[in-house]
Amino acid sequence: MIRRHAAAATALRAYLRRACSSHAADSNDQLLGLVEVPKPRPGSRLSTKDFAFLKEPTPPIPAAALTPPEAVLISKAIRAYATDFDGSAERFLRRHRDFLTDAVVVAVLRSVRAPELCVKFFLWAERQVGYSHTSACYDALAEVLSFEDRARTAERLLREIGEDDREVLGRLLNVLVRKCCRHGAWAEALEELGRLKDFGYRPSGATYNALVQVLATAGQVDMGFRVQKEMSESGFCMDKFTIGCFAQALCKKGRYSDALDMIQREDFKLDTVLCTQMISGLMEASLFDEAVSFLHRMRCNSCIPNIVTYRTLLSGFLKKKQLGWCKRIINMMMKEGCNPNPSLFNSLVHSYCNARDYTYAYKLLKRMSSCSCPPGYVVYNIFIGSICGGEELPDPELLALAEKVYEEMLASNCVLNKVNTANFARCLCGVEKFDKAFQIIKVMMKKGFVPDTSTYSKVITFLCQAMKVEKAFLLFQEMKNVGVKPDVYTYTILIDSFCKAGLIEQAQNWFDEMRSVGCSPNVVTYTALLHAYLKAKQLPQASEFFHRMVDAGCLPNAITYSALIDGLCKAGEIQKACEVYAKLIGTSGSVESEFYFEGEHTDTIAPNVVTYGALVDGLCKAHKVVDAHELLDAMLSTGCEPNHIIYDALIDGFCKVGKIDNAQEVFLRMTKCGYLPTVHTYTSLIDAMFKDKRLDLAMKVLSQMLEGSCTPNVVTYTAMIDGLCGIGESEKALKLLSMMKQKGCSPNVVTYTALIDGLGKSGKVDIGLQLFTQMSTQGCAPNYVTYRVLINHCCAAGLLDEAHSLLSEMKQTYWPKYLQGYSFAVQGFSRKFIASLGLLEEMESHGTVPIAPVYGLLIDNFSKAGRLEKALELHKEMMEVSPSLNITSKVAYASLIQALCLASHLEEAFGLYSEMVRKGVVPELSVFVCLIKGLVKVNKWNEALQLCYSICHEGVKWQGNNSFDGG
Repeated sequence: MIRRHAAAATALRAYLRRACSSHAADSNDQLLGLVEVPKPRPGSRLSTKDFAFLKEPTPPIPAAALTPPEAVLISKAIRAYATDFDGSAERFLRRHRDFLTDAVVVAVLRSVRAPELCVKFFLWAERQVGYSHTSACYDALAEVLSFEDRARTAERLLREIGEDDREVLGRLLNVLVRKCCRHGAWAEALEELGRLKDFGYRPSGATYNALVQVLATAGQVDMGFRVQKEMSESGFCMDKFTIGCFAQALCKKGRYSDALDMIQREDFKLDTVLCTQMISGLMEASLFDEAVSFLHRMRCNSCIPNIVTYRTLLSGFLKKKQLGWCKRIINMMMKEGCNPNPSLFNSLVHSYCNARDYTYAYKLLKRMSSCSCPPGYVVYNIFIGSICGGEELPDPELLALAEKVYEEMLASNCVLNKVNTANFARCLCGVEKFDKAFQIIKVMMKKGFVPDTSTYSKVITFLCQAMKVEKAFLLFQEMKNVGVKPDVYTYTILIDSFCKAGLIEQAQNWFDEMRSVGCSPNVVTYTALLHAYLKAKQLPQASEFFHRMVDAGCLPNAITYSALIDGLCKAGEIQKACEVYAKLIGTSGSVESEFYFEGEHTDTIAPNVVTYGALVDGLCKAHKVVDAHELLDAMLSTGCEPNHIIYDALIDGFCKVGKIDNAQEVFLRMTKCGYLPTVHTYTSLIDAMFKDKRLDLAMKVLSQMLEGSCTPNVVTYTAMIDGLCGIGESEKALKLLSMMKQKGCSPNVVTYTALIDGLGKSGKVDIGLQLFTQMSTQGCAPNYVTYRVLINHCCAAGLLDEAHSLLSEMKQTYWPKYLQGYSFAVQGFSRKFIASLGLLEEMESHGTVPIAPVYGLLIDNFSKAGRLEKALELHKEMMEVSPSLNITSKVAYASLIQALCLASHLEEAFGLYSEMVRKGVVPELSVFVCLIKGLVKVNKWNEALQLCYSICHEGVKWQGNNSFDGG
């Protein structure tokens, strides 16, 4: 019977090979007939010398970037003699006064941090002959004296400074005012201004300018006029930048005539820059006719609009969705030789595509080349994704336009991302352009596109729903002309392919159909569906199907049990897999298993190398490598020789748990048995050694790999790049990336993402941004993880505008709309790497909207930077993307309310609080504290007391805390 089943399995495999005639694809391939035999890569043969740079010593950190040694010495002495500054500390300082510079003073202040000690040191330094404090020193002292919540600086310390040196105190008070202005805290800045006057000092011109600027930015134009009047009475004039800010703020309020009067009073002449700022304000106020009239007024005043003027107008109209005006402005600016930049072109194409004006969008795309900014990855994905991204098929004319743009994209060496590739192929299949659809997938695969379950689901689902069964055979190329009534093997091929694509329900339909027409399924048919149910973690259905198989008289064989064990392992049911194995070898005793059938034939079924391989692999992936290693000895005792797949799984398992020595033992055992290590074997070892920071050992394995004529692949290079980044050697990782390209190995999205993450952790976010731009121009499409990594690092580095631009780009290329879970977003990345980004926790609370945490991150950072208008705009967008409240939206609410209270925007803060309550969310206690502090800050004591009273007497149930009932 075993021979008969083996013969049937062999016949099925032969039939599959004939069905895919032109491509000898592996039986595990999910898209048979599409994967071509890899061609030898161009480039010279690799040798150990190519990797010699990895052994080079890391260059030392530049001296300018280090803290001066004198500052370290002085800081330690000040802290050591803290109680005797006037005696021991000053004697020590006098011995080192020759080293006194502004850099040393700044470094000491930032190191000591204690306000009283810093003030004493600051005053001592100012008294030294030949030295005078610079603005950097005053800024450093102001930073030390300020509190995190921007409370008023301790009066006692300021008075001590004044008693010692009134000039120093005056300069310091001016610095404190300007510091509040830089942080956007206009209310605190006015308080500091009052204190400056209380001490008998006059604000400087720079201080007045800073105050007017912060008031203008905050929209407090009436207060700005009062400060400007006082400034004028003190004999100071606003500088050009301040006038521009103030004029823009007035225009934003619709008071452009007041802006012109103010400019005239200040005796300033209108120029292009000032007019552009006023136009920007008018656009934000949606005063479109006035903005265009002002553009004509510029020309009358001999102010020629420049490229910034036109881009300001265009961006404003685009933001307000005034696409008709956009066309007029584009024509005007291009006649005068001014062109939109690539980012603006992308946004324009995106807007016109959303408006279904594809003709004009295509004109813009073609015009990009003549404007010295050729179309790139983003705009091509916007255009094709917009046409093919809908649920319904596009019109034939639109699809033809998408095909035309696709050919232009290939000529520009750009690529489609995963979502748009699948949608484009699905639309082509819908109009029976199967060859073209398959060709697109093949071309994208050559450029690094990795097909996944989503890709197959869209294409195969459409074929099954819209065509006859013969059409589905086009996935297997040479089977499309079979033209015969399907038999058991034909149905089995269909069922197997649908299962591998994750379409279990459709596979079940084919199964039911074959039985209804009198075609009895065989053991291979049952095994294919059974394995699919287990891989999908649908254990009840799998158990039921197994018993249906037995009841139908189709008895499981060794292949079935091997598939059972493999499927249970992939479903995470290692214990059940071990129970099936124990039943097979007769060591289970009385333990029952729902996936085992007791019969006469079971004595003849013994685990084979495939069975052992599935269980070893499952145990290793579950980090039970000791049990897996014992299984290796068990199979040898039964006379079953392990193959290279089992050895590779064991080596990889030991490497994943950090047991490199055990992995090397298995490696030696493998070579003694005559198996040549594969690129996968070497990659597992090299990856583990890099992660363990054993670079010398990794180099030895790499040398052995090259001596064995085993060429590193993209996974090997990626492991080395990730390992180098992990030990802070990002420069060497960049060199390795360059070398792998020279050797003909194209980096994939995982390679680029790992390197971008390493550069970000090394503080080289600018280089990471350059690499991000480079990857899309070199034929590699970024995915969700790439964007998320770069946005994280941009936020950490304070590059908030760049982070927001990346979020916009991610939305425009249709990631969030069609990405129905993290499983596709993180494909190809290791679990450890995903965990390091904090994405594993987000997968639980944001399974279907992975973009929500990105919004939360940006909202938090914009709020902390005082850019509340942008934070509120992002919050509004986030609620449109993810209307249901989750941990991200709750944190975003709290962050926004806190920032609004600090900026005295209580009306908006209470508006957000009301929105939370309406959605049934109990705010955290910290939210109420912020609201109460905000009310107190603006002297609304009654309202603050009412809010306190409501909290105390309504028995609020805090999340994670006990109820607060007034105790």
